[in-house]
Formats: sequence, C-alpha cells, structure tokens
Amino acid sequence: MARLDSTQLKQHLSQTLSPLYVLVGDEPLAQSECLDAIRLAARQAGADERSSFIVERNFNWQQISQFSQTLSLFSSKRILEIHIPNGKPGVDGGKALTELAINLIADTTIIIVLASLEREAKNSAWYSNLQNASTVIELKEIAPTKLPQWLAGRLAQQNQSADATSLAFIAHQVEGNLLAAHQEIQKLALLYPAGEISADAVRESVLNVSRYDAFQLGEAVLAGDTERTTRILQGLQDEGEQAVAVMNPLMWVLRPLVRIKQAEARGENVMNAMTNARIYGDRQSLVKRALTRLSLRQLEAALQKLCDIDRTAKGVMQGDAWLELSRLCFGLAKVRAR
Repeated sequence: MARLDSTQLKQHLSQTLSPLYVLVGDEPLAQSECLDAIRLAARQAGADERSSFIVERNFNWQQISQFSQTLSLFSSKRILEIHIPNGKPGVDGGKALTELAINLIADTTIIIVLASLEREAKNSAWYSNLQNASTVIELKEIAPTKLPQWLAGRLAQQNQSADATSLAFIAHQVEGNLLAAHQEIQKLALLYPAGEISADAVRESVLNVSRYDAFQLGEAVLAGDTERTTRILQGLQDEGEQAVAVMNPLMWVLRPLVRIKQAEARGENVMNAMTNARIYGDRQSLVKRALTRLSLRQLEAALQKLCDIDRTAKGVMQGDAWLELSRLCFGLAKVRAR
C-alpha cells in the first residue's frame, strides 16, 4: 500500500502505474486532475477501453463481477472506474470492493473514487482491504494560508508570475476554492504573455464582470427560477463563454449544499453547517430555499454530471457540453419544493 498527496501523483506515475488507485476526498479540482493523470498514464501503457460505474441507490454490484469476467473485444488493457459519491458502498458493495482488492483484475487499471469518509467507513473491513492493496490518494483542500504559494506554483507552470500582493488578492477573491483559483490562473494565461503580470492586470482579470454572470446562473438555479436560468444560459452561450467556465462556478455553488445536506442527515445543526461551508448573510436564505427543493441524491448526481460534462468539454467523452449543462441547470431549477 502507498499513500500519496495529490501533488505527488505526477512523480509517482512517471515511475510506475499501480493496478488499483483509491481517490478519497471532496476537492473537485484535485479529483479531476488526478483522474485525468491516471487515465493518461493507463492509456500510455496500452489501455484503450474505459468503463465507468456510478454507485447510486439500488446499484447492481454484479456489474463489477461481470466486468471482471468479461474479456475486452477491442483492447488488451482496460480502465475500470467506480465512483461512490456518498462514500457508502453498502453491504454488497463492501463485499465487491473487498473481492476487487484481493483479486485484482488482470490488465486493468482500477480507480475507485470516494467522498470524504466518515469514521465508520474508515474503520470498515472493505476500506482496510482497499488500503492494503492500493495506492491511496488523498484529495485535500489547500489551507488558506498556503493558497498564495499554490497560486504561484500554478502560474509558474504557465511561465507566469505575480507579486505577493496580487497572489493574496486572488486567494481572497476565490475564498479558498481551488476550482475558482484554477479558473483565474487559466484566464491569466489566456489574457497575458509569459513573464510577470502586473497587480493592475491581475485585479482587472479577477474582477472581470463576465465571471459573475456564471455565478448568477448558480443563484438562479438555487432559487428555482427556470426563466432566469434559461435566459442566463442563453446569454452566456451567445457571448461565446466556454462550457467549462460556466460549469466551474456552478460546481462551487452546489458543493457546499452537498456538505450541508450530509450534515443535516447526520442530525447536525443546519446553521452551523452553513457557517462551516462559508455561507453567510443573505446567501443563507437562498441556500435554505434550495435545500427544501433538492435532495442529497439529486445534488450528488448533479456534481457527478458536472464531472462528466467537464470530460465532454475536454473531448474525453463524446457529446455536447453546452447541451448537457443546459439540461442539468434547467432540471435542477424546475424541481419544486417537497
């Protein structure tokens, strides 16, 4: 067994490819980048076929057994992904995961994606077996005090730099959200050449009004306003916004709702959960209304769908990213209060 931080994965993959990876945590950017890195390494090793399963209620775990017993028609090596958004595979799932850990599938790179685990899951037999047989990658959030350093590293990867004040400004604006920070760094790469970026240029880029249009989309979805949701979607698409640039803010809006719903299911105080999720002031009333409309299952499924849309936008999956994003937003907005 090996345990890695997400930042150590690239070096690990340059040396070896494990037969089984377990990704644990709620940080979506780290999850997306780790998945992409493992997939790429597996493809370079000859895996041309990928199968992905999302574990939801009443999931048939026999599908995993059938996969292991079926030979690929098109490739000698394969990738098998098992996404468990709530981190709870259940009794049958625990047995299936234990079987996978004990009897690895030949010529297959297995990736199991788990949310942050509660104490019961961490102490379970199935997770213990997975840890013993796998490379575990912890998807951790970056501490606020370390975010400027993280931003500097990301800028350096695209041959750019900024002074300490500018880095602190970006960190403050994104409020610790790595997806938001990632988008801002990508935007700087598109707007400015290699070299040091001035403080004024950084501020102008980060405060660009178009970025808040995407956040308005998230607010419209939370409010259940289908007309406004449709209008903003159409406007963003007409202006030439990329689906990824719209999708990321939506993910930032939905992720805290999942955490609050999970806390509510555990019997915790909802107001405390909102504070822990960094939701303050007037935004709390908007989130409260959304929580009465949307179930935990719907929110978890929406986050998984956004991950799929991200892969579609990057060309990893076939489909129309804008069409799928529009369907998802409208579908969430039209859910009525239960």
